[in-house]
Amino acid sequence: MNPGNGILLSVLASSLLPGLVIFAIAEHRIALRTTLNLLGAVVKLVLVGWMLWGVAHGQAYELRLALLPGLDFVLRAGPLALLFVTLSSVLWLLTTLYAIGYLEGSPHRSRFFGFFSLCVTATVGVALAGNLLTFLLFYELLTLSTYPLVVHRATEAARRAGQSYLVYTLSGGVLLLAGTVWLYSLTGTLEFRATGFVQDLDASHHGALIAIFWLLIAGVGVKAALFPLHGWLPQAMVAPAPVSALLHAVAVVKAGAFGIVRIVYEVFGVEQAADLGVTLPLAGLAAFTILYGSLRALYQDDLKRRLAFSTVSQVSYIALGVAIAGPIATIGGLVHLVHQGLMKITLFFCAGNLAETLHIHRISEMDGVGRRLPWTMGAFTLAAFGMIGLPPVAGFVSKWYLGLGAMEAGQDWVVLVLAGSSLLNAAYFLPILHRAWFRAPAGDGFAAAGGRHETGWLLLWPPVITAAMSLGAGMLAFIPFSPLEWVQFIGRREFIGYE
Repeated sequence: MNPGNGILLSVLASSLLPGLVIFAIAEHRIALRTTLNLLGAVVKLVLVGWMLWGVAHGQAYELRLALLPGLDFVLRAGPLALLFVTLSSVLWLLTTLYAIGYLEGSPHRSRFFGFFSLCVTATVGVALAGNLLTFLLFYELLTLSTYPLVVHRATEAARRAGQSYLVYTLSGGVLLLAGTVWLYSLTGTLEFRATGFVQDLDASHHGALIAIFWLLIAGVGVKAALFPLHGWLPQAMVAPAPVSALLHAVAVVKAGAFGIVRIVYEVFGVEQAADLGVTLPLAGLAAFTILYGSLRALYQDDLKRRLAFSTVSQVSYIALGVAIAGPIATIGGLVHLVHQGLMKITLFFCAGNLAETLHIHRISEMDGVGRRLPWTMGAFTLAAFGMIGLPPVAGFVSKWYLGLGAMEAGQDWVVLVLAGSSLLNAAYFLPILHRAWFRAPAGDGFAAAGGRHETGWLLLWPPVITAAMSLGAGMLAFIPFSPLEWVQFIGRREFIGYE
């Protein structure tokens, strides 16, 4: 093993080891717990930055350990993996800061931050997995480490949400395992490759490959919240705001979407998937999920549930871009992995501020709230504009490339789906903004409440920073190491064939 590849283990250990120590820390040891949380997050970010620079300059990072005859535990940091790892690492640091402020004075913080760190470890493992077996191991660790966060408040609603989460995600894990075992029995390998690893099978296996494809997609589609596998996500909104941010922007939903990318491109290969006739049905399912999620969001008065159905819709842009099977559309789908994460975490941070500062949970209670929380609602407004697809926020870049890619691939119907989705996004976000900025408060309650600052700085600065990043990712899309430029680098280096 190249000594430099020890960095892969270090990236995992930077969250795993602090998490294990935090479990043993007494509740009153706030300074020690905070130090370990932030130290792990900062160290991980530095290590990821080191790998980004190395990969950009041709360095290869791979760690391989024998597990079973013919099956290895493989970690590999390529451009695609680092896209997801960087997103998770940056947002983990900001979510850690936010969670420290949000949970101040709450019980069971050591338990919360311990599982929080394990969850991020599993997410990074999913991203760095070099074969389907390693992916499966970390994918299931992600399920188990996230469950205690969903049920953290220990209310009856939290228990029901946790039960639903386990039923959905463990069922998905069973499907993923079945597809993995079946695939290995046919190919004798599970190694991710830029053009897939099933092309050498003869036509007699095509029926089996189609069945395996849908088993794998269903397995990861649970976490990606593809219809009709999305039911757990709105229920999980009973969890604290930092957990919602983790589910939607940092870890769980993104791991599912990332799995779809891996399966289409690095298991089957996009050309083989198209030849099997599975990409167009996947695009159709993603398109339906986009419109369905937006329509369901329209009728939610609970703010976090509206945002949850928005996630159901928005994450399927990633699957849609990949399934269109054209290079430009794939760029749109992959860059949306980052853009949606930045915008959606902003929205959930802001929803948490409304709940924590003013005890506002419903949209019908938000009249005039922009006057009381101007910075929070300013960040919310910017992220909402991005979700709608208005320039120059990052969401516009994603939709622009998805639309161009659809037309390039001869799938003009996708443009109608994107336009319809944007109109629905406007229909469920603009009324919120109108209430917040243009309606007078119902009484003199929260409008005059509070002191010099609208909320604590640990609650305020994370959404302001992520909103600024959402704007920067759109306005500075073509600078080096921007999300768009990195995705184009992925295309040149790995599998899209885009120049």
